Amino acid sequence: MPIPTEPIGSIPRPTQLIEAMREFQEGRLAQEKLSALYEDALRDTIKRFEATGSPVITDGEQTKPSFATYPIHGLTNLAPDGIAVPFADGHLRRLPRLISGPFCNKVYASSFLEAARQYTHAPLKQAVISSSLLSLLYPQEDIPGYSQGEFLNDLIGEAVKDIRGCLNNGAFKVQIDFTEARLSLKLDPSGNLLERFIGFNNRVLSQFSVPERLTIGIHSCPGGDQDATHSADVDYAGLLPSLFKLNAGNFYIQLASEKDRPRILRLIREHSQADQKIFVGVIDPINSYIETPQEVRDRVLEAAEFIPLERLGTTDDCGFSPFSDDISTSRETAFERIRARVVGTELAAQKLGL
Repeated sequence: MPIPTEPIGSIPRPTQLIEAMREFQEGRLAQEKLSALYEDALRDTIKRFEATGSPVITDGEQTKPSFATYPIHGLTNLAPDGIAVPFADGHLRRLPRLISGPFCNKVYASSFLEAARQYTHAPLKQAVISSSLLSLLYPQEDIPGYSQGEFLNDLIGEAVKDIRGCLNNGAFKVQIDFTEARLSLKLDPSGNLLERFIGFNNRVLSQFSVPERLTIGIHSCPGGDQDATHSADVDYAGLLPSLFKLNAGNFYIQLASEKDRPRILRLIREHSQADQKIFVGVIDPINSYIETPQEVRDRVLEAAEFIPLERLGTTDDCGFSPFSDDISTSRETAFERIRARVVGTELAAQKLGL
């Protein structure tokens, strides 16, 4: 495809799987039965992804409890009362709190890649969570015998290991989910927290070669859970100049849901670097409206007025179900919208003579 197009990651889980996950957590379902449902959901997701014509697919994050906490799922040195993230509709998502060291991943994203590879030969993209989001696990008060500096060193090392494992297992792209970037400006309008987050992630990226960084991307959005966001009221103008300081080759930018897309595109043109590929969001997952391929085409043509074609790609604003219990969008709707993105991107490429 002359204009590349990629998904962000998550696909709504089947209702039966969501119910089974709840039953397992309550001790009413055996691990073997849950594992069988995971496998069925993974196989079905990949089959449906391929049917959309998408040149790059994901596993739909079917076996992740959430996009954010998969590395720490099952750790015993956590308490449930960590930082709470409020969404615009009033609901909360809460991170756990680290209570003792050392920090290490319980799960690595390469395991999801390996499982998906059993069912497809298509290029597979793998999402990983940012080191900056997981930095919020450390409490405000010091943990006795385990300083914040020690924690950050361990955290950076585990983030590098997470990405490295995906690259070594043949990931077409590795996408760092950096949803807390825009949120950080809501928590700290001075921008100091954002600069800390940028620094953490650049420490991770510095461990990869230039060719490797061309296969690593950064996803930024204002959150998307149960059809609500956590930071859409934060002006992109405060984020984008810092975002493009990240030493990655690809940027997946939420755009479809923005009210003034030309203004954001001008900011992208002004602040992005010549060696950074920009995947603009052309699908708004938290809006119930289903875009037509023609509407996607027009959004791509709009972006092409600001971003050189050799650097332009398309994506979705966010995953369709970043938390496993989010049922605000159906699987059928998600795949219909992915198909619209793929076809609409093709139509735009034809219109541009590519």
